[in-house]
Amino acid sequence: MVYRFHFTGADLARTRVAPSVPPLEELSIALRVLQDRNQALRFGTWRREVWARLPPGARMVLDLTPRHGWTPGFLSPRGPGGVPELLEQVAATPTTRLRTTLAQIAERQRLPGWAARLGDSPEALRQLVDALGQVHAVALAPYWPQVTAQIAADRAVRSHDLLHGGVERLLHGLYPPRIRWRAPVLEVDLVSGLEGDVHLEGRGLLLVPSVFATQAPVVNPDAEPQPVLTYPAHRDEQAGPLTLTTRTAPHDTPAPLTALLGRTRAAVLHVIAQRPGCTTGEIATALAIGPSGASQHATMLREAGLITTLRHHNT
Repeated sequence: MVYRFHFTGADLARTRVAPSVPPLEELSIALRVLQDRNQALRFGTWRREVWARLPPGARMVLDLTPRHGWTPGFLSPRGPGGVPELLEQVAATPTTRLRTTLAQIAERQRLPGWAARLGDSPEALRQLVDALGQVHAVALAPYWPQVTAQIAADRAVRSHDLLHGGVERLLHGLYPPRIRWRAPVLEVDLVSGLEGDVHLEGRGLLLVPSVFATQAPVVNPDAEPQPVLTYPAHRDEQAGPLTLTTRTAPHDTPAPLTALLGRTRAAVLHVIAQRPGCTTGEIATALAIGPSGASQHATMLREAGLITTLRHHNT
């Protein structure tokens, strides 16, 4: 059973790899992994650390994010801004969308009894949003530098494929066990066994790498402005399991560099050295700092002759 995306020439022209991974979407995938027992070598340490630190309110989020099954789309919005802004988007979800989404899921699987109150009680929705923020702070935020580093490595692989083999090679190499390019159709095997056909009709496809979606891709055919295919990020098989990374030593910045430039500016330089061609927005995401702060640090590093910058349109 296969999910199929049908391409036209316009779709191939508009297909792209996302510049960064949406944090609440990655959190949704991570919570499925948290409740699983597979890949103990890679995720065992992470699971033990997260389970030990989850707050009591986390049960609300886990109830709506089962290991297998459907998760409400309003819990993982896309858009500009950091996690606080995305959480406010969840809190501002229209009542009609809440009710419709939950009713559709209830037709496929059992929902917790309290979920029925989300469409009628702003207080219940706020409790869920607060719990979602707490879960993110424990399950993903401490590991975010490592996640973004792996996403950057995947983008380098995809850029190489695109430069040396075009879109065809890019699509062929996404995740061969479960994603196959048979022009003009991209076939995707889903763990759920869901079948379907999506005619992209000129919208193209947004390809989103994920650190936690290691065994199977995820599709969102209803995403706007274009459907989304989340695929397992490329990873060096010799790499070890995920380990805790804190903001106090982002990206393992060398101590002498920190002593010379200061903690944050040294971390900015270290990120740039690891990811030639990154944008200030990507630096801000990697280090969980504001875009203006990343821009200021990059300006100082440029004026000191330590980096070179190039403006392209508004980037």
